[in-house]
Amino acid sequence: MATVSLPPESAAPLQTQASAPAVVRIEPPRGWLELRLAEVWEYRELLYFFAMRDIKIRYKQTAIGVLWVVLQPLMTMGVFTIFFGRLAKLPSQGLPYPVFYFAALVPWAYFSLALTNCTNIVVENQNVITKVYFPRLILPVAAVLSGLVDFAIGLVVMVVLTLAFGIHPPATVLLLPVLIVLAVLTALGVGLWTSALNALYRDVRAVMPFVVQFWMLASPVAYPSSLVPGKWQWLYGLNPMTGVIEGFRWALTGRGQAPGALLLASAVAVAAFLLGGALFFQRMEGTVADSV
Repeated sequence: MATVSLPPESAAPLQTQASAPAVVRIEPPRGWLELRLAEVWEYRELLYFFAMRDIKIRYKQTAIGVLWVVLQPLMTMGVFTIFFGRLAKLPSQGLPYPVFYFAALVPWAYFSLALTNCTNIVVENQNVITKVYFPRLILPVAAVLSGLVDFAIGLVVMVVLTLAFGIHPPATVLLLPVLIVLAVLTALGVGLWTSALNALYRDVRAVMPFVVQFWMLASPVAYPSSLVPGKWQWLYGLNPMTGVIEGFRWALTGRGQAPGALLLASAVAVAAFLLGGALFFQRMEGTVADSV
């Protein structure tokens, strides 16, 4: 935490005070949960710089650039449609298989990208952390926000796909901003944990691909959540991406039942991840310069 101290008024004339340098004191957080969001807002230009830098690095010297945002979920959608749809004949809530799978892959692609970037962000910026002071919370927030560009592009493709299959977005599409915020908070809440752990234990980075793959299988990406028995629905909803994915399908197409209970359980889980992650990241923040 940075505090600025000025000389007292009686110690020197006004002109001397104007030319006297301010004393900046950097102190570790003292409270059990001291996020200093006002300080993060003061460094908003740096937050913008980090986010834009991540976006530029992602597509620098790529042959097709931003088209990767479209090709990756489209190819995954094709594989899911053939194997899980045509061959396994899993239920799709009355939706065409491409729409059913792509509606889940758009939020999932954002979550997996944001979580991966957030996990590595502290270690990747160790040279900056050890030399310059700024609120460390800016790093995971920038990593999460930088993925929103890909998210927006995928969402546009999703709308075009639904229209191509004769599905017109209903009034429930107005709830998409709420679901997007829930997806962002999910990625940030989990990312605060993984970024802090990765700064302390470098093998977390090697484990994350397995965690992301397992998490996708535990989420209703390739199958509907209705396949889960009713008595386990509340437990299944504690996976925060369950409510996000089912909410996206329902909001974009209007098919199926509103995932009210799943969204409520997911919102509770997101709040727990965010609060616990913020607390753990704050505890790590005081020693991160020595850890990295």
